[in-house]
Amino acid sequence: MNGNEALTELSFTVSGRVARPCAEAYEAVADPAQLSRYFTTAGARGRLEAGAEVQWDFADFPGAFPVVVVEADPPRRIVIEWGGEATRSEEGTTRVVFEFEPIDDDTRTLITITETSWRATVDGAKAAFGNCEGWVGMLAALKAWVEHGVNLREGFYR
Repeated sequence: MNGNEALTELSFTVSGRVARPCAEAYEAVADPAQLSRYFTTAGARGRLEAGAEVQWDFADFPGAFPVVVVEADPPRRIVIEWGGEATRSEEGTTRVVFEFEPIDDDTRTLITITETSWRATVDGAKAAFGNCEGWVGMLAALKAWVEHGVNLREGFYR
């Protein structure tokens, strides 16, 4: 894409490194008990396995969010779809891809999160920016949790 082409869809990619092997980083996302400790602060129900529909709850956004697991390839990749505002899909969902790349002889993991499918509108931009902020926070919280046992979200939103 060059700078003169019209946008048809908004997306973003964020990434961060954690000092844990790839399999441990993957489990910190796929396992609902672990995810609930640092991200889904009101609870997660269901393991992220291909074909599953799970629920995520956040203390800062009351109500359950249904999450459909499109793909799960331990310990390298998870693809989910979940509801969003101002999306391009007929289902009203966005697609989130989590990629786990071993680095430094698998003593650390590069986690990359890409979310796609918003309309190229003001409302789409607001929704995409909000989710981008959320995923950056999730990566920071994951790192603090798996490396130091600290829940960064506790008391942050309420």
